[in-house]
Amino acid sequence: MLTIKQIRENKAFTLERLAVKGVDAKETVDRIEALDDERKSLQGELDACLAQQNAIAKEVGLLFKQGKKEEAEAAKQKTAELKEQSKGLEEQFRKVEADLNALIVTLPNFPNKDVPHGLTAADNVVVRTGGPMPNLPEGALPHWELAKKYDLIDFELGVKLTGAGFPVYKGKGAALQRALITFFLDCNTEAGYTEMMPPLMVNEASGFGTGQLPDKEGQMYHVNLDNFYLIPTAEVPVTNIYRDVILNESDFPIKMTAYTPCFRREAGSYGKDVRGLNRLHQFDKVEIVQIAHPDHSYEALDGMIAHVESIVKKLELPYRILRLCGGDMSFTSAITYDFEVYSAAQGRWLEVSSVSNFESFQANRLKLRYRDAHKKTQLAHTLNGSSLALPRIVAALLENNQTPEGIRIPAALVPYTRFDKI
Repeated sequence: MLTIKQIRENKAFTLERLAVKGVDAKETVDRIEALDDERKSLQGELDACLAQQNAIAKEVGLLFKQGKKEEAEAAKQKTAELKEQSKGLEEQFRKVEADLNALIVTLPNFPNKDVPHGLTAADNVVVRTGGPMPNLPEGALPHWELAKKYDLIDFELGVKLTGAGFPVYKGKGAALQRALITFFLDCNTEAGYTEMMPPLMVNEASGFGTGQLPDKEGQMYHVNLDNFYLIPTAEVPVTNIYRDVILNESDFPIKMTAYTPCFRREAGSYGKDVRGLNRLHQFDKVEIVQIAHPDHSYEALDGMIAHVESIVKKLELPYRILRLCGGDMSFTSAITYDFEVYSAAQGRWLEVSSVSNFESFQANRLKLRYRDAHKKTQLAHTLNGSSLALPRIVAALLENNQTPEGIRIPAALVPYTRFDKI
């Protein structure tokens, strides 16, 4: 969440930064300014009213002592009137403050100065590429056909049990899933991330803290009776561990990793680009989260990008790293780098990770602060990344490693799968 100071300190900068994300915020910012002015005015009136009440209350006792009963009663009456006035001012103040906060939370985070201008994925910038491009045999199959051929994933059974987007992994398909999860977690813990096992449902406060609510309410599965939400990513519960926490500078950096299933409604998703594992309602993902000192969060971001890149390299997959343009970034992000792997059988790039710095945007919603050298509290910075999301990794591994003899397993995964070929 942006702060009033950020919005009002330089209005032109605010409007220019939000425009990079494709948001015309002038009307909203004007309304925020007006509400903030009204709030300050009401606060001034309320303070004056309360001060007057206190002053008169002190006089009442003196007047009674001096035997000035009539004046004392008049003063008491005046105090009662001022109490009613202050009650009305408090109600107005609370309403204006609520309206102000409701407007502020509709504004997305400022994009970093290095974020490219643009509105769609076509405007994203390729930072670098790597990994060997596969040379597939004639008649190479997409992963959904390979999954059927080798009895690895049953998409129809998932439809029977739940619905489209809920596949059932079988045999070596299930073993490959489990191997990847353990492999990713081992890579992360070896890099200094502490493994967490969070709940798969969160309350409304947690959804608000990381910015999924109210922005992505329609994309989350809602458990109505208890007002809980199934998590769309482990970022939500893991980052919220530090909601309403004040850290010391010596606590930085905080590095956490977690494996969880993730649940996304993905409303309106259809067509050839969502076949097989390309887009699911339930999928497995290993996440990394950092809480960093504001002076070092971009060093942390570079480290996270390098870490995710090292894992993709170990999987021997062709990849590219994109810096997302303003219009393709999330509501909460200040800067995002996407990792895509190449799916040779489909002839297209598949997103497998997003690594983002949210700067202080989430921390302000979370009330996540630290004490600086002067013992003043400041907002921390939060970061997160997929390390990695499994469905499209599995798709690329199956497609890119198919041979006439079967599907080859990358050497780094063999100790985890305990087989080198499907």
